[in-house]
Amino acid sequence: MTAAYITAPGPAESIRVGQLPVPAPGATEVLVRLIATEVNHVDTYIRAGRYRTPLPMPFVIGRDLVGEVAVVGSGTPGVHVGDLVWSNSLGHAGRQGSFSEYVAVAADRVYPVPDGVAAETVASVAHTAATAHLALFREARLRVADTVLVGGAGGGVGSAAVQLAHAAGARVVATASARDAEWVRSCGADVVLDYRDPMLAERLREAVPDGVDVHFDTSGREDLGRALGLLAQKGRILITAAPAGRATLPTRELYQKDASVLGFVISNASIADLADAAGAINALLAERRLRGRIGTRLRLPDAARAHRMLEDPPPGAPPGRIIVTP
Repeated sequence: MTAAYITAPGPAESIRVGQLPVPAPGATEVLVRLIATEVNHVDTYIRAGRYRTPLPMPFVIGRDLVGEVAVVGSGTPGVHVGDLVWSNSLGHAGRQGSFSEYVAVAADRVYPVPDGVAAETVASVAHTAATAHLALFREARLRVADTVLVGGAGGGVGSAAVQLAHAAGARVVATASARDAEWVRSCGADVVLDYRDPMLAERLREAVPDGVDVHFDTSGREDLGRALGLLAQKGRILITAAPAGRATLPTRELYQKDASVLGFVISNASIADLADAAGAINALLAERRLRGRIGTRLRLPDAARAHRMLEDPPPGAPPGRIIVTP
């Protein structure tokens, strides 16, 4: 089978595309024929060796998968040959990734594709929506009528967070680039502000006069001082990305507001966590209330190019997810 893989951590140019043996699924696994996958930032970190995790070599890159079940193991009740399924936890903790024509996946890590939903649609939200769901609901305990501030709302996790919070009945205030404003509004944001606006701090205070219950900056430009200043009593700050170096945390304001700072990474999620997120994602997909923005479509032989585009987007590259098909 054709696969994109590495033999040692390195830059995007270290990705090879060639023939590897079709994996034989174990008793509790299914063999899935790839229909679509996509590239996440964490994929580039793992490929470069910046995210430490066991990497069996040759290591097939990629995390997400949408495909058709080709073979089922003897201990996989409920999964059948021909089923359309998706997964979002490959390529980590010793598991091979998704950038190959066939992938062996643990049966408890695959979920059905809702009827009538396109494979590319599922691939575009598999990782980002699961991250947003677990961050908002498991970690931040989002409730109806909460006010949520989503930073980096034009990105994959950010736009998924806007859609999930909106669907849950929260009021959503978002920051994004001017070119992403229309997309973010279409995702359900009540207020969209340009993060480059020199008056952003003032406009945020005007938009949330009573403070925010959940502050979720997905952009990696977290300013804990500003975030705390915007929090309502018992507010929660979610951190899923952050700049290098040390952040300053105003602890007096933190405890006086009964506030919390919550770190989260989906790679640590349990099988039960992922299944819970998948159920919520599938419900919204079936209702056509969740979608991703697709910017570029590439083929499996273009795997290195896909990684380069994510790490260093070329001028004029369309915003949105990079979808990869066989």
